[in-house]
Amino acid sequence: MANVTDASKAYMNTLKSMTEAKPAAETAGPSFGDVLKTAAQSAIDAQHTSEKVSAQGLVGKADMTDVLAAINNAEMALNTVLAVRDRVVQAYEAVMRTGI
Repeated sequence: MANVTDASKAYMNTLKSMTEAKPAAETAGPSFGDVLKTAAQSAIDAQHTSEKVSAQGLVGKADMTDVLAAINNAEMALNTVLAVRDRVVQAYEAVMRTGI
């Protein structure tokens, strides 16, 4: 199960790899749509994990710490998806306001 430290390390590694100068031949990577699809799938997976761990906690098979961590991870993933969605909508609205 991922935790906050692992998530922050992955985020920092991604930022670092995006900001490093690369030759033109090496810049071909996943498209923006692929990145969004992966992020959305990650958030969905976090929600499913949270539900499973919560169900296990209800029947006494999971520790409350694990339940809270899973719920917190799912909440952070959902908040991230919502923030990205809001920014995409803002960018779309800005483009639509631009005169031709």
